[in-house]
Amino acid sequence: MTRIDRPCRPRRRRFGHRFSRTVTAAAALLITLTACGADGTAGPHSGASPKRKTPVWRTDPDSIAALGDSITVGFDACTVLSECREVSWATGTDPRVDSLAHRLVKRPAAHSWNLARTGALMSDLPGQVAAAVRRKPELVTVLIGANDACRPTTDAMTPTAAFRADFARSLTSLRRALPHTQVYVASVPDLLRLWSEGRKNPLGKEVWKLGICGSMLRDPDDLTKPAQDRRAAVRSRVVAYNAALAEVCGKDPLCRFDRSVFDYRFSGRQLSTWDWFHPGAGGQKELAELAFKVITRKES
Repeated sequence: MTRIDRPCRPRRRRFGHRFSRTVTAAAALLITLTACGADGTAGPHSGASPKRKTPVWRTDPDSIAALGDSITVGFDACTVLSECREVSWATGTDPRVDSLAHRLVKRPAAHSWNLARTGALMSDLPGQVAAAVRRKPELVTVLIGANDACRPTTDAMTPTAAFRADFARSLTSLRRALPHTQVYVASVPDLLRLWSEGRKNPLGKEVWKLGICGSMLRDPDDLTKPAQDRRAAVRSRVVAYNAALAEVCGKDPLCRFDRSVFDYRFSGRQLSTWDWFHPGAGGQKELAELAFKVITRKES
């Protein structure tokens, strides 16, 4: 019988299992070396995320954008029913005030912008932030909130939750667009002290009858319990606003909240002689000084 040759087949070797174990061991070693490094320390691809550096606050910003309401535009500080931006605590050019821009910015005329608006509420802040973003300032100042409490009645005051939400949205928007810009946030002034000081002037009380801050200043000589309760409610809302500002600002390492504006024991000498409500030039100077101390304070 003729023998039929079979195709040549290589002999099977029993090394597949051993080879698999060798590859697995090598892969494990490679992963260990990658994760820990040759010296056993944590490597670049270990589970631990690298520690981020805390942003450093600069005490000498080169440009400023001021956001806020009538206080920051110097309303009634120079003449009646008029803005007077030259005495603004933030960006004013009048040397008597010695504004932040005058103290900090080398060329304030070109590198400081007053974007505040008379009558602005916290709900207007996002729009002001959008305008500031286009200028890319190194420092943004915020002084806003008095108008949210100064409404015709206490029922018309801005709810604290809405106030907080609008401020948080504004700060988030600013931070996304300008991650390195610093933010100074002044507290809302103490409106109860404003009533206490302004009511000492008979002419001031007559001006208040025109409808200025009715929730607090209406019937300034009424000392009955309902009137006192109304004023206490306004002050309580201001305190709540300031707590919201501090809380939101405190979560941002490049934001500083300044409570001293609320705590400042101003007198009638710092008020406008036109309405005994807004800061006059003397009050603007004090605001500039308070802000300068906070902005130039060294990190502890």
